[in-house]
Amino acid sequence: MPIDFVYNRNRKQPGSGTGLDMLSPEETAKARNYHRGFREYAPTPLVALPKLAGYLGIGALFVKDESHRFGLNAFKVLGASYAIGRYLAARLGRDISDLSHDELRSEKVKKELGDITFTTATDGNHGRAVAWAAQQIGQKAVIYMPKGSDPVRLENIRAHGAEATITDLNYDDAVRLSEKMAEEHGWVIIQDTAWPGYEDIPTWIMQGYATLAVEALEQMQQQGAEAPTHVFLQAGVGSFAGGVLGFLAATLQEKMPLVTIVEPEKANCIYKSAKIGDGRPHTVSGDLDTLMAGLACGEPNTLSWELLRDYAAAYVSCPDYLAATGMRVLATPLKGDPVVISGESGAVTTGLLHLLMESEADKAVSLRKQLGLDSTSVVLLVSTEGNTSPRAFRDAVWYGEYNDQEKNRNKK
Repeated sequence: MPIDFVYNRNRKQPGSGTGLDMLSPEETAKARNYHRGFREYAPTPLVALPKLAGYLGIGALFVKDESHRFGLNAFKVLGASYAIGRYLAARLGRDISDLSHDELRSEKVKKELGDITFTTATDGNHGRAVAWAAQQIGQKAVIYMPKGSDPVRLENIRAHGAEATITDLNYDDAVRLSEKMAEEHGWVIIQDTAWPGYEDIPTWIMQGYATLAVEALEQMQQQGAEAPTHVFLQAGVGSFAGGVLGFLAATLQEKMPLVTIVEPEKANCIYKSAKIGDGRPHTVSGDLDTLMAGLACGEPNTLSWELLRDYAAAYVSCPDYLAATGMRVLATPLKGDPVVISGESGAVTTGLLHLLMESEADKAVSLRKQLGLDSTSVVLLVSTEGNTSPRAFRDAVWYGEYNDQEKNRNKK
């Protein structure tokens, strides 16, 4: 089967499960206002795809295009910049609401803080975001990347003045290396996953990610659209998915859309945790070798897991070809729809939606029916990255690699 899934029959209503205070409208407004203080800030486009929606048989389809974020081609900077801002505000004894990014860039503040080195593990986008955020305030960054990382992403990180290396470790072991080096050298780890004793910075990262969801709801309203009935969110460790889902639950309450969590089948720790069903997060191990490099994570963020466990509608494990399908669908739109250039991790939700609405395979039909996807559905997707790996993009979109092998489907 092309996909496997768990439908959450124990999904809770907002407020009846894990607390939502950390992603309340008040907390996410702090992050949004901080981001507004960046010279580079502008809301990323919310792209309507009415022709594709009609083809798929749904009411409306919107894609939040994060390739335009701060000139960095991915959404990750929202989390890294806010977490670093909150960390520095705490060091200064200040409230983030009263501390602008321009002030953090000042020589006065730099002298007061002294030299700081930030470190993280990344497949590329998060590390680039940390390197950029550190560079903006005149500080250093040391970045560790898992084996198999694209050299283009390595050079993008180094271009922001960071020290960066591709290790011979998988992602989760690279995180442990970053943590070890931070302890040994007195560095500050900016990681978008949580573990016991390390929760403040991951919380701030999740709050930073919510800025894109704040923008998306505003933009849908501005475009005269109804609030989404369905949202599909990618998950690696789950920080992005938890940040957006938590904001939607806290803000929309009983009108919260059905949220589906999407992962690569070779790095599906959220899906595995949901399938085991004991309420605890579970890990997957091995090389985590997937086209979706940004989602190649085997250990859930313990903070976001609780949100995803309680409030998500479904958890889907996807083969790599669905990411490639999504890249091709967005890059070669139906006449009248705009082009969206999406990387492999950014496009998997489009590939999954395409499969669910076209396929007559049992699992696709079952999930489509359980989610209630039909001609009245208003679907929101997030293209979390642009063409951050030109090699992977060309292989999928130009040369047609990662073909759909499913035979049992009706083509329209």
